[in-house]
Amino acid sequence: MAQNIYDDPAFFAAYAKFRRSAIGLDGAPEWAALRALLPPMASLRVVDLGCGYGWFCRWAREAGAAAVLGLDVSQKMLERAQADTQDAAIRYQRADLDVLDLPEAAFDLAYSSLALHYVEDFDRLVGAVHRALAPGGRFVFSIEHPLFMAPSQPAWVTLGDGRKVWPLDSYHHEGARTTDWLVKGVVKYHRTLGATLNTLIRRGFSIRHVEEWSPTPDQIAAIPEISQELDRPIFLLVATERQA
Repeated sequence: MAQNIYDDPAFFAAYAKFRRSAIGLDGAPEWAALRALLPPMASLRVVDLGCGYGWFCRWAREAGAAAVLGLDVSQKMLERAQADTQDAAIRYQRADLDVLDLPEAAFDLAYSSLALHYVEDFDRLVGAVHRALAPGGRFVFSIEHPLFMAPSQPAWVTLGDGRKVWPLDSYHHEGARTTDWLVKGVVKYHRTLGATLNTLIRRGFSIRHVEEWSPTPDQIAAIPEISQELDRPIFLLVATERQA
């Protein structure tokens, strides 16, 4: 079973303080770019992999989706999502993405935001998503960028001349990276950019768009500290389509 760090009380409390947790999708700086990769939502059957508080599930229904299934390994997240949702067309279910099994051709869109880097067996998950999508279905997701994940303990390093740089640590060594983020011992899985994209292709997806996200000038003006994300990508956004 995947590590269920979000049910750790200290982690859950710290995560709740993030801007994206407090105000929803519009609090996530990458949301506008990710939203632009989505197909028209009218009448779609949607599954959200790692739904968290359910922000996207509710947005998808408001945008016209016929039905939405939100999956998360965290009971605390699901309880929060359910408490904030009054819509019979949205269902929430506890699920471990490492062993996920979904009905065949049951969905038109699979979506995931910053969850798949917690999955150990990405190849298996991509195969499960492919089977669960109808032909022509879309798989759109964001993950932490491999360059951001590469250091075993991500942190800016200050050089002797005062410059701050982002270190790399065994970029081509894929696998578990245990970091201290909000709490000690958070396990994420590093994969190279090539490995991520080639897994999708091998499993029958066509790559429609890849974006190494960076903040816009307006975002930097509003949140100056986000300008450091210009020095290396923090998020990878990918849009794919299932082939028949």
